[in-house]
Amino acid sequence: MRSPPSRRRFLQGMAAGLSAAALPGLAQAQSATQPPATPRPAARPSPYRVNEPVSIDVNARPLPSFDIRDRARTRFGALEYRSGLILTSSFSGFGGLSALRLDAKGERFIAVSDQGSWFTGRIVYRGREMVGLEDVEAAPLLGADGRPITATRGWYDSESLALDGSFAYVGLERVNQVLRFDFAKGFTRSRGEVIALPPAARKLPNNKGLEGLVFVPKGQPLAGTLIAFSERGLDASGNLVAFLVGGKTPGQFSVRRSENFDISDAVLLPSGGLLILERKFSWFGGVGIRIRRLALSDIAPGAVVDGPAIFNADLGNEIDNMEGIDAHVTEEGETVLTMVSDDNFSLIQRNLLLQFTLVD
Repeated sequence: MRSPPSRRRFLQGMAAGLSAAALPGLAQAQSATQPPATPRPAARPSPYRVNEPVSIDVNARPLPSFDIRDRARTRFGALEYRSGLILTSSFSGFGGLSALRLDAKGERFIAVSDQGSWFTGRIVYRGREMVGLEDVEAAPLLGADGRPITATRGWYDSESLALDGSFAYVGLERVNQVLRFDFAKGFTRSRGEVIALPPAARKLPNNKGLEGLVFVPKGQPLAGTLIAFSERGLDASGNLVAFLVGGKTPGQFSVRRSENFDISDAVLLPSGGLLILERKFSWFGGVGIRIRRLALSDIAPGAVVDGPAIFNADLGNEIDNMEGIDAHVTEEGETVLTMVSDDNFSLIQRNLLLQFTLVD
């Protein structure tokens, strides 16, 4: 059956903006390192889970400024605020947005909800500012049996997303598994297959496990590698554990942890730089987020990598539980970072979509 135009456009845009090199035979090549996953009991029915594909309406309210204390301020570290949206929907399954990826133009998007759902659609711009979302569709993540992963395995906490040509990789934090989907076989109707991870990945905390995924394309150090970051899996020195899956140098490395920040996502810039999005929370200090820049060339098995913070924000800014980050380059040559928040389906949290220009 031929894909609808919106799916074809998305795949064409992704192919133009991302590496077309697949991760050939990853699931099969590493099958000896990890036994097949054992299904869990089916999860209880939830109003926040999507059971079948459905078109939905999403309302968008603009955020004209980012700094609550100084509405005229636009510069924040190495970033300059462009625009933001508060997203709401009458559809009960909309929310929990934990990762997103954009096409090369920064228009069409695919996101995952921590309740085991896909969200696809298009960002509408007026000039350089986001003004809304259109063509939004929700669909369940399907397992190898063609059924929603929440129904057959009781899997959810889909927290991370990486793309490589027509392949999409989704990290499931609660069970520390990664599913690979071939979008050429039905886009969001395609079936996910478990790929093998290093045995140490299965030992990560089940609520602080796999939180960020990045696929490294051809022409970059570590080309052909899927990099998997844990939220707060700690090594013996208290640093954040991450894994190199596939590629020429698979293994484990660490990201130096500081100031109680945990990793919530990562993005490989078109220029080749690597950014990690981090957050922290305390009852006394509230919520904080920051972005650190890492050198991809520093990452290797056994390494401990670190890098400078280029952006910090707190509750004096328009933030929430920021969990997803991606980047694209405009026709004018500007690198734009897009961040999304996970509202945890809570009345006191928000789904935010924020964009900044990377100026340094």
